Amino acid sequence: MRATPYVASLRVYEPISAFDAADRLRWQGIENDASSFDREQKLALNRVAHPEPPAGRPDGVHIIDKDKTRYLSPWSTATRCWAALDNFKESLPSSVVPFFISPALEEVITAGVDLLGDKTPHILNETWLIPPRWFVLFSPEERTRGEDENGLYSKALTSIANAKQRCASAHESVLGAFGEGPVEEELENLLDWLEMFHPKSLVELDYGGLANYMDKALRDSGENGLESDSSIEDVLHSVAGLAAADAMMAGTGYQRLMSRWRLVQGFEQAS
Repeated sequence: MRATPYVASLRVYEPISAFDAADRLRWQGIENDASSFDREQKLALNRVAHPEPPAGRPDGVHIIDKDKTRYLSPWSTATRCWAALDNFKESLPSSVVPFFISPALEEVITAGVDLLGDKTPHILNETWLIPPRWFVLFSPEERTRGEDENGLYSKALTSIANAKQRCASAHESVLGAFGEGPVEEELENLLDWLEMFHPKSLVELDYGGLANYMDKALRDSGENGLESDSSIEDVLHSVAGLAAADAMMAGTGYQRLMSRWRLVQGFEQAS
């Protein structure tokens, strides 16, 4: 079972040539080990229970070997700890932050962050829900499903060029339908994130343990489990409706998507 079965991930894998010489030397010869995902999650849990300065600590990497090229998605532990803290602080008045994070703990998390050359994480995580904007980046034929030692899985993999084109098109449709606003801004931020990486990179959506919850939710609803999940199709249907100025079409796709994921979110309260 996964260490954090409620976490989904969006990852960018850059070709090994995009990294500096030291990282290329360190990662070229290591084994492509599927257990890297579990080890990443266990490290994250350990650092929640026992905070330590993440910068400068040994970090791991996820690997895809494809078409004679090695692609890497570093865990970027230090960067993600720093980004999570920064986002949390921005969500609260400065006078309230110390009640949640003591100055001593903040110092532990941020120690050495100024030394980081790259503060852009290769991995984004969400709990109990996959943001609709993530599905925009993929097409149904890029999705794979199956079962491994951790249970069911659902992933999608595409080129970053495809992901950026689809994100830009969705942003244009949302902007045309609604103008500037939160949804438009989220798509713009996602596109800005993708623009930070090598143009030959790969982008992966991984349901993580949410694949098992989605399977149960759909079976409880009388459907054929995970195979019935049409989240990518529903988002594409909704965006196409926006592009065609067809509000009913857009709303139908979005409603199907959110009603399905609300069932998954319900397991958070039950657990």
